[in-house]
Amino acid sequence: MGQTIFIPREADANEQRVGASPDTVKKLIAAGFDVIVEAGAGASSRIIDEDFAKVGATIGKPNDASKADVILKVRRPTESELKTCKSGTAVLAIMDPYGNDAALAAMAKAGISAFAMELMPRITRAQVMDVLSSQANLAGYQAVIDAASEYDRALPMMMTAAGTVPAAKIFIMGVGVAGLQAIATARRLGAVVTATDVRPAVKEQVASLGAKFIAVEDEEFKQAETAGGYAKEMSKEYQAKQAALTAEHIAKQDIVITTALIPGRPAPKLVSAAMVASMRAGSVIVDLAVERGGNVEGAVAGKVVTTPNGVKIVGHLNVPGRVAASASLLYAKNLLAFLETMIDKDSKTIKINRDDELVKATMLTDGGAVVHPSFVKAEAVGTPAKAEPETKKASSGKKGDAQ
Repeated sequence: MGQTIFIPREADANEQRVGASPDTVKKLIAAGFDVIVEAGAGASSRIIDEDFAKVGATIGKPNDASKADVILKVRRPTESELKTCKSGTAVLAIMDPYGNDAALAAMAKAGISAFAMELMPRITRAQVMDVLSSQANLAGYQAVIDAASEYDRALPMMMTAAGTVPAAKIFIMGVGVAGLQAIATARRLGAVVTATDVRPAVKEQVASLGAKFIAVEDEEFKQAETAGGYAKEMSKEYQAKQAALTAEHIAKQDIVITTALIPGRPAPKLVSAAMVASMRAGSVIVDLAVERGGNVEGAVAGKVVTTPNGVKIVGHLNVPGRVAASASLLYAKNLLAFLETMIDKDSKTIKINRDDELVKATMLTDGGAVVHPSFVKAEAVGTPAKAEPETKKASSGKKGDAQ
């Protein structure tokens, strides 16, 4: 009998995604594993139990996690889920480790080997495993769809016998993976699109998608990128200059979408209450960084709020989960690609190579301890860990992003 892989139904009622697809389950079974999928695990992603059963999976119950050698999840396991895991189980998920030291300690105590998919190094070998990119792509798309649904006018210019409908003006703040997809989606819908970012490298990408780049392009701007391709935190002086330019620009926009997020830190505030107040009634702002405190003053996590001057601020949580049927298929492929690097082809079992750079970058807990260098100190002193910059250069388009 082979090793067992378990796919649970997510404990968070707001999480619509699932950690497997019929295609990935089929490949895992072909690789020699027994796969148990909890009943209803894929229902919110339009994958019924029968679809998993057809490719050879067993449909099981939550406590089947106790049989698993590997668990493929979307969210970090809860305390109750950890109670059903046997020691030594490898758990692959989006772990959200920053500032969650108690949760890391609980995973260590449970004896699991926990892998944070969002810490995957952004190198060529790992592109197919990059959950930040796969999920941010869909978040960027969905942000424009959400904005369009709240905006009570047409987005493209329409010339009719009865008159002309002007094109909506959409401003994208933060041009990482989500931002680039938001630009592309807004352009497809016929909007006039502008975008800004603190990294000079993205100016060309913005132009290639048919949008106009807006930024204070001084010397600091030219140096504004980490070795890993993430956005750096800018000086107060630069932020003030950029805010002045942004404020003037935002006042003329119909829709603003913010995607700026620095890994492991609170989201930078990009849109002030004064900027929101300067916008016309009926304008829409979508904040994709709301889970980390938000880029927009007045944004409320999980809600759409309307300001006194009639501007809607959209703060949906888990935006990739709003397009779960697509997000799950991509996420399942990310998990499969990473897990395949751990499969010993001869014994058809999972053998974790702790010297592998992918394992080193993503493994949070192992053998009863927190082992990731960014978090091991935090566990010892009881203070939140600080983000460490990536050391590998990103491939094209792979930049820091919300989600």
